[in-house]
Amino acid sequence: MKSKIIQILNEIRPEFDFNEPVDNIVEQGMLDSFDVVTLVTMLEEEFKILIEGTEIVSTNFISVESICLLLSKYIKE
Repeated sequence: MKSKIIQILNEIRPEFDFNEPVDNIVEQGMLDSFDVVTLVTMLEEEFKILIEGTEIVSTNFISVESICLLLSKYIKE
């Protein structure tokens, strides 16, 4: 799942390396609010899930790990 998330992030913002650990990808300008909306849409399509609106908060999108944790609520691997 992590590699697929990184692949999607790289499609959205290819100028950044999402393989590198970052404290907060939103605060560091790697993603803006429009990018987060795009990311949610792409994640929903890729994993065939529907992320609840209450889950679309900045804390769920600060790192690849936080995104993995969010998706783990919807995907049983």
